[in-house]
Amino acid sequence: MDEQVERLVKKTWAKFLSTPPDARLMIAISGIPGSGKTELASMVANRINTLYNTENPNAVPIAISLPMDGYHLTRAQLAAMPDPVYAAARRGAAFTFDGHKFLALVHSLRESLTTKVDSIYAPSFDHAVKDPVDDDIPIPATSRVVFFEGNYLSLNKEPWSQAAKLMDELWFVDVDFEIARKRLIRRHVKAGIARDEEEADKRARENDLVNGREIVDNRLVVQEVVSSIYDPAWERL
Repeated sequence: MDEQVERLVKKTWAKFLSTPPDARLMIAISGIPGSGKTELASMVANRINTLYNTENPNAVPIAISLPMDGYHLTRAQLAAMPDPVYAAARRGAAFTFDGHKFLALVHSLRESLTTKVDSIYAPSFDHAVKDPVDDDIPIPATSRVVFFEGNYLSLNKEPWSQAAKLMDELWFVDVDFEIARKRLIRRHVKAGIARDEEEADKRARENDLVNGREIVDNRLVVQEVVSSIYDPAWERL
C-alpha cells in the first residue's frame, strides 16, 4: 500500500479509537473530477474494516464510503431550469447538485447513536437511467466511520461549507489537471458518457475541468492533502 494511504489509515484508526461510542467519525474526501478520491475513500474504509475485524472477528463492518453521486439533480429538475440545455451540458457542476439534501444527511449522521437508532439511507446514482435513486444506500448505526467522497465537499460556498463544518476532517486529493484529463477521457468512453475519445476530451475540458478549477480556487482549509499517484489501483476512480 502507498505510504501516504497507510499513514491516513493509521491516523483514522487512532481517531476512531478516541471517538465516543455514541458518535461517528466523519471524514470528507474531495478533489477535482478524475483525482482518484473514490478509490481513496474505498481503500481507507476497507483497511479500517480489516483492522476492526482483526480485533473483533466476525464483527460487522464499521466503516463505509458514501459517494456524492446520488445528490445529482434529476434530469427532470435540470430540464425545469431557466436554461435546460446549459444545465444538461454542465451536469456535474456545483449548481447541478442538491447540496441542501446532502447537508440534511450529514446533520442526521451527526445525531447521537443509541441502540434505538435505525439505519439512515442515502441516495445512489443509477448510471443506466442517469438519475439518482433515493434511499438506496443503508447506513446502519454500526457504521461508526463514514468517508464521504465527492467533488464539492471542501468547497467554500453554501451549503457545502456548512456540511464541511460538521466533518471531523477534510481531505483533498491533489492531481495534475493533465493527468485528470487523460483519466476522464478513458472513464467517459468506458462508461458510455462519450462516443469516442474526441467527445470525451471535449466534455473533460469544457465541463469536468471547469468544475475542477472552481473546486481548487474555492477550497476550504483541509487537514490532509493527498497526492494522487499514477497507480493502476487509482485508475478505477
